[in-house]
Amino acid sequence: MRRIALLALLIAAGCSSAARPTPMSAEKPKVYVILWFDTEDYLLKSDDDATLRLATFLTNEGVRATFKIVGEKARVLEQRGRTDVIDALKKHEIGYHSNFHSVHPTPAEYLSTLGWDEGVAEFERREGKGLEDLRRIFGQNPSCYGQPGSSWGPQTYGAMRKWGMSAYLDSGSHVGVDKKPMYFCGLLTMYDLAHHPRTGLGDPGDVEKANQAFKAAHDKLLAEGGGLVSIWYHPCEFVHKKFWDSIFADGANPPREAWTPPPQKTAEETKIAFENWESWLKYIKSFPDVGFVTAREAAQVVWADKARDREFSPQELREIAAAVAGDANYQVRGDYALAPSEIFSLLNSFLVQHDKGSVKLGETPYGPSTAVSALAEPVTTDWSQFTRTAADVDAYLKKQGRIPPTVWLGSAGVPPEAYLAALARVVVDLADGKQPSTIEVKPAKYSVGARAADDSPRIWGWLFPKGFHAPALMELARRQAWTIKPAILNASR
Repeated sequence: MRRIALLALLIAAGCSSAARPTPMSAEKPKVYVILWFDTEDYLLKSDDDATLRLATFLTNEGVRATFKIVGEKARVLEQRGRTDVIDALKKHEIGYHSNFHSVHPTPAEYLSTLGWDEGVAEFERREGKGLEDLRRIFGQNPSCYGQPGSSWGPQTYGAMRKWGMSAYLDSGSHVGVDKKPMYFCGLLTMYDLAHHPRTGLGDPGDVEKANQAFKAAHDKLLAEGGGLVSIWYHPCEFVHKKFWDSIFADGANPPREAWTPPPQKTAEETKIAFENWESWLKYIKSFPDVGFVTAREAAQVVWADKARDREFSPQELREIAAAVAGDANYQVRGDYALAPSEIFSLLNSFLVQHDKGSVKLGETPYGPSTAVSALAEPVTTDWSQFTRTAADVDAYLKKQGRIPPTVWLGSAGVPPEAYLAALARVVVDLADGKQPSTIEVKPAKYSVGARAADDSPRIWGWLFPKGFHAPALMELARRQAWTIKPAILNASR
């Protein structure tokens, strides 16, 4: 059965033995639901009980969710002796949601003035302790990370890859591809998505509205051949009247002794909240062509990257090169996609070792870590210099793991997108049995950079000081757009 095969794949990938995939119908589901909870309120004790009820209900329903847990929340559960909550959560998949959540400076704030390497190191320094505590307390390596509030930064991906995570899971609009799952910096990214319905928790009539919203999303995705619905909540929403971290709004950072728990809902209000949500979940489960996935299942099976570790023949590489057409952009090729940085790496490897046949794709190279060179006029070079440059670029990729900001043709520096366009033309010639004597490197496009948002108030939010901007952070995100590509829904899922 397909779910048995799925379980085998996840075990082979090192998934915790305590984590069992959600049972699905015998029919292959075409609409997937990822259900996730930002488990973050470490002030309100009733949040512990809400978390326990959600985790237990879902286990009894045969649904595994992804609980993204704040480091301090996990430590508080341990300090309060809530082994019942911890044990209930262990039956689900654990994700990570930062060490202290809304305490300033939040990730986007402290990353906003840092480059790539320094930012990755700083994120590890500030957030690594929470990750270690989650591993210790829950016995799982968290499968994913998602930012507190809108405090997003591209450097988090560098740390996530070091930590062995599978996916980025949250909601926001800093980067995206057509409101669908994508890959960014080599990780499945479920972020700027079209479908994220929710039921209200205060009025019994909210459920019918949510049922209609889910049905509309379901029908639209079926018409498109399948896709993802992302549903998120916070356990604290079921028991409070105001978010616990409102005390940190607009950049405020009161001392811990001044932190106070938020006002709670009445017992009747909490009862209605759970009844609404549980009724809605049962409605979603009633669809035979719907299946629930966790972040790890989504990344390793449903939207697994079929380009990774693939061998590309000379003919395939010629086709890839011909499709570059002067633009550093991703390509969708049947059941896999290639990010611009992957195309760059593949074609450069082919030039360096073209007499050896196929080229294997490894990990996705990152984008440039610093500003790229400009090119106003074409540069002409000869075959000898171009091949020596290709060998130097190959060494750079292997050592740095990223696209160089400047590609040096002797003393002439050109931007990587211009080099890629020229490289693509050379690969086509080589595949056709031609060896050019001179190569012209012309200005080229980098259209994929538009997949990263401009720095503007709309991408930040309530957590930040009034007028917060992070232009350098979003410029770094645009450079990392070299790694963007759509995630392809696997037909063999």
